[in-house]
Amino acid sequence: MLTKTEALVLRHVKYGDNRMIVDLFTRECGRMSFAVTVSRGGRGGVRRQTLSPLTLIEAECDISRRAKLQKLRSVRLAMPLPSLSTDPRKLSIAMFIAEFLCYALRDEQQGDRLFDYIADCLQWLDGRGEGYANFHLVFLMRLSRFLGFFPNLDGYCPGCCFDLRSGCFSGSLPPHRDVLLPQEASLIRLMMRMNFATMHLFRMSHTERNRMVEVIIQYYRIHIPGFPELRSLAVLRELFV
Repeated sequence: MLTKTEALVLRHVKYGDNRMIVDLFTRECGRMSFAVTVSRGGRGGVRRQTLSPLTLIEAECDISRRAKLQKLRSVRLAMPLPSLSTDPRKLSIAMFIAEFLCYALRDEQQGDRLFDYIADCLQWLDGRGEGYANFHLVFLMRLSRFLGFFPNLDGYCPGCCFDLRSGCFSGSLPPHRDVLLPQEASLIRLMMRMNFATMHLFRMSHTERNRMVEVIIQYYRIHIPGFPELRSLAVLRELFV
């Protein structure tokens, strides 16, 4: 079925001399993999630069639910995000977000609201000149709402623990080790109060920010089986010292 859709490039892998396998998160059909012929010297095919991770594109493709690899007929840039590839700090955040989404987004997930959330966040980051040190924290915590395991803040009180398995605050320790003790549990509540408009007002040390990234990844790893170690995390840890 011929389909026109907006899509976000997640990653690409070389497949032969002039072909790639590209993973896209599409507005219409969710996550899919495509076999793509790469353009050489202006001849037929798709330009490699158009399929860089976190590029927002408009794609025309042949979709067959029985096929593992779909066919990508044409691609054009939908929304330029120039600073995500030219600003070193934003590039490091973008690399981390792209790798994270590769493992967080599954084939069965789709819908306009999830796609729009990701696209709007990337456009916000691209247009921001400063005050985005906590961007990845806000983005990842709010992403969990669309994936079905958004933390429940209703039971919070000073001195509570946070149960990472249930996503809830608790006045007593659960019978497992996936828990944050009160000092770190309070940081979960702090993060959930942030949004892009206000996050620059929240003071967080380099150490606290890195610890919160580790906690968020642990939280996702509990709720998404097979979530791996992220290679881009080491670079992200060095930002905003």
